[in-house]
Amino acid sequence: MAEVLSQSQIDALLNSMRSGGDAGQTEEKQPEKKYRKYDFTTPRKFTKDRIKMLNGIFENYTRVVSSRLNAQLRTTFEIEVESIEEQKFYEFNNALLEGDVLAMVNVTVHSREAEGEDIQAEDPVMVYLSTPTALGMMDRMMGCEGESTEQEIPMGYAYTDLELQLYEHLMKDIVALMGSSWENYVPITFEYERTQVNPTLVTLLNLDETVVLVDMRLTFGGSEGRMSVVLPGNVLMSVFGEVSRESMGRKAASEDNSEEIFDQLRDSTLEIIAELGDTQLSLSDIYHLNVGDVLDLGRPKDSPVFLEIGGYQWFTGRMGTHKKNMAIKIDEVCYSAEQRSE
Repeated sequence: MAEVLSQSQIDALLNSMRSGGDAGQTEEKQPEKKYRKYDFTTPRKFTKDRIKMLNGIFENYTRVVSSRLNAQLRTTFEIEVESIEEQKFYEFNNALLEGDVLAMVNVTVHSREAEGEDIQAEDPVMVYLSTPTALGMMDRMMGCEGESTEQEIPMGYAYTDLELQLYEHLMKDIVALMGSSWENYVPITFEYERTQVNPTLVTLLNLDETVVLVDMRLTFGGSEGRMSVVLPGNVLMSVFGEVSRESMGRKAASEDNSEEIFDQLRDSTLEIIAELGDTQLSLSDIYHLNVGDVLDLGRPKDSPVFLEIGGYQWFTGRMGTHKKNMAIKIDEVCYSAEQRSE
């Protein structure tokens, strides 16, 4: 039985005949746009503004840590924030190796108000320092001038007791400096608690817990490494709640004081000087001045009078009288800075 062509095949043959047989060549397809998938079952807890705020905080933190470790390691030490992203804790936990260690940090949020109570976070903040980086920093602390590379450290390297003591001493300094970068928002104390050896075997947080991971790149002594700070979602919610409460309190306080400030300004006094004109005289001319002498100011008699406040011309007016007293009627306000400085 002969094959029957479909209507689309017939149309393709006709188009091919009209175009001289070039229709067989398939047109280049536009690349399909790729969109980032959003998981509606686990929505983001923190807005872009909060992430931007954290970025500014840790940018300040890197500057403080850099100056501190420059002196402690006796070499040029640079640290910069690479990324700040919200993720699940298991994504960070799965990337850890058997020999890695974590610094567990207690967080206390202080209230600026006298009646406020301090908030002790239940979940700890975790600070991770890659093993080659930590060992290289320890070598510098012990006086070694050599460079440490990742190739020299075997996979799953286990810290010795002495190295754990040095690690604790190092992390206490790094952690203690963390609170200074939060002072502009809310006073927080970060206190080193303990060193967690082999964290892959211990449940530190719920694996589905939302955390914010701050990745930083370290460069010193010709080698590079990385340091990560894991901020649990519950800790950040407490911190951001206190930040919002304090910002609302400062706003309310400023609004409450505004009327008092304006009342004080309304009752304040300012000296206003009316200047008819100016001229220059020699000392001998001034010495011979007598009653009835006339000084030429170089201006017509109907010229405007300048009113000066704080050394600047703010108004122009005309000379006259009011209730048998000398007075000046304001004609124009000098709004621009150019007018006031003339």
